[in-house]
Amino acid sequence: MDWKDSADQSNFRVEVKSLIKKLPSRYKEMSKGRWTRSYTQWARDRISSNQDDINDAKNWFKEFSDRSWVAPHWPKEYGGGGLSTMEQFILKQELAMANAPGVGSNVGLGMLGPALIVHGTDKQKSEFLPPILKGEVVWCQGFSEPGAGSDLASLQTRAIKDGDEYVINGQKTWTTHGHYADWILLLTRTDTDAPKHRGISFLLADIKSPGITVNPIYDMSWGHEVNEDFFEDVRISSSQIVGEENRGWYVGMTLLDNERSNIEGAIRQQKIINRMIQFIDTDEGKLKSRIKNYDGIRQDVASAFVDANVMFNFSLRIISMQSNGQVPNYEASISKLFGSEATRRLDNLGTKVFGLYSNLWNEKDKRSPLRAEFTQGWVAGVPGTIAGGSSEIQRNVIATRGLGLPRG
Repeated sequence: MDWKDSADQSNFRVEVKSLIKKLPSRYKEMSKGRWTRSYTQWARDRISSNQDDINDAKNWFKEFSDRSWVAPHWPKEYGGGGLSTMEQFILKQELAMANAPGVGSNVGLGMLGPALIVHGTDKQKSEFLPPILKGEVVWCQGFSEPGAGSDLASLQTRAIKDGDEYVINGQKTWTTHGHYADWILLLTRTDTDAPKHRGISFLLADIKSPGITVNPIYDMSWGHEVNEDFFEDVRISSSQIVGEENRGWYVGMTLLDNERSNIEGAIRQQKIINRMIQFIDTDEGKLKSRIKNYDGIRQDVASAFVDANVMFNFSLRIISMQSNGQVPNYEASISKLFGSEATRRLDNLGTKVFGLYSNLWNEKDKRSPLRAEFTQGWVAGVPGTIAGGSSEIQRNVIATRGLGLPRG
């Protein structure tokens, strides 16, 4: 395998590096650590009460917009960058190496935009796509429910047609960034008699609509990234359905040729393990770590270093397949499964490396090794093996689609 860039790829990488040089100074300072919530920084700053934060968000967004990289995977005719999968990979790779935050609405760019481009009316495209590209609207995803997660087609939120409106009742959960969002895209049941994958419609709603309540769900680290949403007689225009009524499942499954290598996760893993190794070789690290006393821990650190490089090569495998016109299937499940579980192993290892010092939670406590990043990562990272497809689901995909085993 050739890990080197082609001439065109090398030139594009130079362009990306010129973008990163424009990173606001506050973001540069924040990028020096793990910065676990960097992917939400732009969304939070755009609605901050601090004008400097707002200015950082605007200025950083403008750098992307000037290059048409806000939606790098959208076709150019819709305002996107029209980048190849390899160019998307390089863009994400360089941003991850610099620990620089992205911009724009993740759900709007990655889910709604592609769905509208394929299934939306001309009016919907002209109404909803430009605000996403301008950073004026942030979207969130209303798919999962208390009784419908991995088996999403079992969802029960109802939308009943009433004249020129739909009336929505039900509950959604694990709505990431719903408290930052302006609009929400929904899968709702519009035909209760149809088979469960049918009878579902794809709807769009202003999250400030009367009858919508967004409640926070706090994780074990006191972080607030997800929410639960309640819909009580929420009325939306029937023009806010994407695609045909009762065919929303197929709209929701629509994706364009969007790069899905998870190179960000692989590079993040490499940076974390390298930071640990560098720290435990310092005087402070030698004092606070147990690596010199326990050969098993030293071996685990070496294994974690190998894991990070395996993750990186999984990412290269995925992007190589996409660049050759192939669609990763079980290969993507292998990458996701390995990556999410390797991340959990690394954070757990970090707490073992620093022993009793891992009881220190406050990152500002000078006694905390590496600003308590492994302690916080271990506690906050529980959803990692669930979100985006649980490890159990990934193993089923690998077994049936990869190994050809029968369904049990």
